[in-house]
Parts: sequence; C-alpha cells; structure tokens
Amino acid sequence: MFMFGSDTLFRYTPFNKSRNKTESVTKMIERVLMKKEWILEIVLIIILTFMYYLNKPINSPKVIYVPEGSINKIITHLGNKNYNVNKLDSLILRFMGTPQYGWINIGATTNTKADFLYKLATSKAALKEIMLIPGETTYIFLNYLASELALNRDLLQSEYDAQSNKPEGALVPNTYKFPFGITEKMVIKILLSKSIIQMKEASIKIFGNYDEKRWFHFVTVASIIQKESANTREMPIVSSVIYNRLKQNMKLQMDGTLNYGKYSHEKVTPKRIKDDYSPYNTYKYSGIPASPVCNVSFDAIKAAIFPAQTKNLYFMKSSRGTHDFTSNYSTHLTNIKRATK
Repeated sequence: MFMFGSDTLFRYTPFNKSRNKTESVTKMIERVLMKKEWILEIVLIIILTFMYYLNKPINSPKVIYVPEGSINKIITHLGNKNYNVNKLDSLILRFMGTPQYGWINIGATTNTKADFLYKLATSKAALKEIMLIPGETTYIFLNYLASELALNRDLLQSEYDAQSNKPEGALVPNTYKFPFGITEKMVIKILLSKSIIQMKEASIKIFGNYDEKRWFHFVTVASIIQKESANTREMPIVSSVIYNRLKQNMKLQMDGTLNYGKYSHEKVTPKRIKDDYSPYNTYKYSGIPASPVCNVSFDAIKAAIFPAQTKNLYFMKSSRGTHDFTSNYSTHLTNIKRATK
C-alpha cells in the first residue's frame, strides 16, 4: 500500500507543478495585457488631450510681427502680445519649421492652435513697397497709402493725428515695406517709429544730441528748401536765400510754401496767393511757417543747417530747369523776363 501511494505521489506531483506553472504564466500574461491596456488608455487620453489642445482657438490680427531670433524668443514675444501661446508651443513649432521673421500674413483673425503654429512656421510675408518721395506732403502720402494697401483713408489720418504731435514733416522719405492686411494703426506706428529713429541718429551725429524743437525748426526750413530746389546742389544756395531774406526782415515770398497739404502738386497762381490766408502763405506773412510744408530729405535738412555763404536774395527758375540766383533786384527782374518769354 505504501509503495502504491508512493507511486501515486511520484506520478501526480509533476502534473500539479505543471498546472501551477501554467496558472502563474496565465496570470502574468493577464497582468501584462492589463498593463498594455492601461498604457493604451493613457496614450489615447494623451492623444485626445493633445488634439483638444491643438484645436483650441487663438485670436490674433491677420498680420503679425515675428521678431528675429530663436523659436523661444518668438513664442515669448507672441505671449507678451497676449496671443495664447506657451513653452509647449515652442516644442511643437520646432517640428513644423522655423518662422520667417518680419511681418507675416496668417490670413485669419481666429485660427486653431495647430493652424496658427503651422501658418507661423510656413507663411511668407507678402510685402508691398511704398515709397515716400522727398517733398511730398503727408496728406498726399496717406492718400497713396490707402490706395496701395487697401486701407481706410480716414482711419489713416486719425491714427496719424493720434500718434504724431507734428501736423507735417514727421516722416522720413524712404522706401518702406508693408504686408497686405496690415492695420492703419500699425502702418502709422511703423512709419513714425522708423522716422524718429533716423532723425535722432542724424541729429546726434550733427549736434551731439536730439532737441526736438531745434530739429523741427530746421525741418521747417528744409521743407521750403525741398519745395524750391531744382536739385540737391542748389539746396545750400536756396537755404542761403532764406536766411539772407530773414536777416533783412524780408518776406520769403516763396511759392513752395503754398504747396502744403492737398495742394502739394498744384501750380501757385496769383489768385491762390491772394486768397490763401493759411500760415503757409509767405507772401502775406513774415518769417517761416509754424510747421513744415512737407516731408524732407536729409540733404535738405543739412542744407538748412549748413547754408552756403552767399549774398543772394532772389532766384528764378530758368529754361534749363535750374535756378538763377542773384543779390540784385534789377537782375532778378531780368531773369524773370528771360524765363517768361
């Protein structure tokens, strides 16, 4: 009996061990599968959360400014502008590409975060070159801006009046580049900020500092020079005529001062001289106007600061297109007769 029992134990013990081992493996597989399910669920939650995050709306202007620098710097700049972006967006943006710096048109004021970041990485600025020529008035230039950039002329004027304390002469003639879709407010802000930087740099180079009152006195004189001169070579000579007449308490009596504002390109007639009672009429009023006639080049400003040393009091445009200068009134009358034949 004992041996039989022993044989039975001998025969069935391996089977029991095998069964226990199978159950252990099964439980291990179940635990692995359960962990995989958990991982898949977590991954699915992360994906859904990420998709939700990327579909959150971002409100911004159609045209935004992207500073030059790293992606972190760009995201920080946009965050400071109250666009809903953060450090996570820096990481996402790295996989999409590097944004082009400058003004870019993203096409809509409301985008999903995914669209916003994609457009930020891929959009190219569609720029329009706008030239402000020396001697042009702000009034005419704003007309041109409105036409070329499809902007509201009245809004441009109201923004200029709000942002500038100078009715005229606050803009530096140059070629500017603007993206389509830019706002009236931003156009004026860019023009004024770039202009004042150039003016301050020029003033510091010449005088060692920037004094707004003194600078714009010269800009006013320069605006008359700009309107009257046939070329840059004449500018210091025209400047000398202005100062010589002022020293002798003579009215300037210069047509160019009446080409202000909307009259920038209109011929000055005797009737206009008689009927115009604006402070720009140097036939009626002594001295220089209270503000510039137009926007001026740095050549004209330099001529206003450094006039030629002459005794000239008169000049008349000749048939050559340049001016004849003289200190003698009778010679001036002769020049007038010769030019008007």
